[in-house]
Amino acid sequence: MHAADVRFRMIGMRHIDEGEHMSDKEWYFNTVTEQPELGKLSPIGQRMGPYKSRQDALDAWKIVKERNTVWDEQTREWNKWGSGRSADDGR
Repeated sequence: MHAADVRFRMIGMRHIDEGEHMSDKEWYFNTVTEQPELGKLSPIGQRMGPYKSRQDALDAWKIVKERNTVWDEQTREWNKWGSGRSADDGR
């Protein structure tokens, strides 16, 4: 298999080869409906996973949302750096 033929996608916190076999008994999280799904029901661009349980899929979404909140704040702070404004400045 050529490197160009290998497609990777984010699965929770790890990458897997698109060609790996996955069971339909694994849980995924639909990022559009914000609901866990048993098996690959949604298009690949709308799901995260696989996860071992429904709760793991829900927890993964919670982690994503928490990290995005932190990263958004860090981005705001980064963008303010060097502008002469502090985070508490409100300007």
